[in-house]
Amino acid sequence: LLRRAHAAARAARPRVTAAVPRAAANTARGFAGYADDVSELIGATPMVKLNRVAPEGGAKVLLKLEMQNPGGSIKDRIAKSMIEEAEKRGELKPGMTIVEATSGNTGIGLAMVAAAKGYKSLIVMLQVPSMAERYMTCKKFGSEIHLVGVDQEDMGGTFKHLLGYAADLVAANDDYWAPSQLETLDNPKAHYETTGPEIWDQSGGCDVFVAGGGPGGTH
Repeated sequence: LLRRAHAAARAARPRVTAAVPRAAANTARGFAGYADDVSELIGATPMVKLNRVAPEGGAKVLLKLEMQNPGGSIKDRIAKSMIEEAEKRGELKPGMTIVEATSGNTGIGLAMVAAAKGYKSLIVMLQVPSMAERYMTCKKFGSEIHLVGVDQEDMGGTFKHLLGYAADLVAANDDYWAPSQLETLDNPKAHYETTGPEIWDQSGGCDVFVAGGGPGGTH
């Protein structure tokens, strides 16, 4: 009887396959057996209604829980998009090293997806105490970390040096590849193809969209 009950429960379970769009499958996230690698778990994040933010009878406010991506942020989406689009174009090949300058979350996403796909990664970050946890997270995914000094009197120059340092590494090594998150259209492409449709499907349509801005891909 137990065996039959287990078989019936398993048959009734929602199943997610490669043929099912992630946005349409968000309600089944986490109940599909297993993923072939962690990059398949990026996206299809849940949405929750905030009941104590707007006054009673006011607007319905919904929050997209992007921290439930496996790397802990929305930047997992752009990491996957930038890497996979480069693979399709033949720019990123097996054996190459992914190099990017970042303030943290994009680096974590890139390190995670690189590890899942078998690439080495080298992440360049600013040397500030508040980012120590991000350094360690990237290192746990196998990344090599390069830290660049900060000039508090010239933050513009500091960021220019950060980007230049990463660019010099790529220029000096033929087997290095840079996603270039600040320039590539593969960054916002992730949101056109996944985040936006998910929000629309989950909310049933919305009147106002609010998001924080970083490199610009999110909005």
